Amino acid sequence: MISPMVIDISQYIAATERSIDSRVVNGEHMRVLVAKRTFATDQADLWDALTSIERIPNWFLPISGDLKVGGRFQFEGNAGGEILECDPDSHFKVTWEGGGAISWVDIFLTPNETGTQLKLEHLAMVPKEMWDQFGPGAVGIGWEMGLIGMQLHVVEKQPRVPGAGMAWAGSDNGKDFIRASSQKWCEASIAFGTPEEEARAAATRCTGAYTGEA
Repeated sequence: MISPMVIDISQYIAATERSIDSRVVNGEHMRVLVAKRTFATDQADLWDALTSIERIPNWFLPISGDLKVGGRFQFEGNAGGEILECDPDSHFKVTWEGGGAISWVDIFLTPNETGTQLKLEHLAMVPKEMWDQFGPGAVGIGWEMGLIGMQLHVVEKQPRVPGAGMAWAGSDNGKDFIRASSQKWCEASIAFGTPEEEARAAATRCTGAYTGEA
């Protein structure tokens, strides 16, 4: 039996900046979820962790495919897509395909005084009914779990234990993190302009879906 890890939730929550924006791309109105976090490592190491087919499973999920521009990738049990752009060490863009839907993810790396900032932008044409039901936490919580994995891998140097992430997500500590992350994405949604009552109701439903306590 895997013993779930325990993290300092307040520290992890405070380390991430969250915002929601909108953008018109090829005439389509998209919502943009933005998450930023600085990792205490250099830009080359963070880039390698993000793009090396050997290292990606250490912080996210097993991956297969051809990791070059024009190539396709597939995460085990999750999304796949195509690599659209790559500026070595600083930026890449991919499609994010799953469940019959397609969206776009951009990753930007920028060195700063304490390490390297990772900025993630997830662009999607979100149907109103889905936004109303679950809000940005439907995507944001999952990405934040990935950022936890990255912190454990590149900064804390913890070895990957298969199944540990799922065990943690179902633990009391994991569920407390989900609740805290959901609340922060709710606040970002309100700042974006979602009516507060609607944003809080969507966050409650999103939290329940992630924790199984709906």
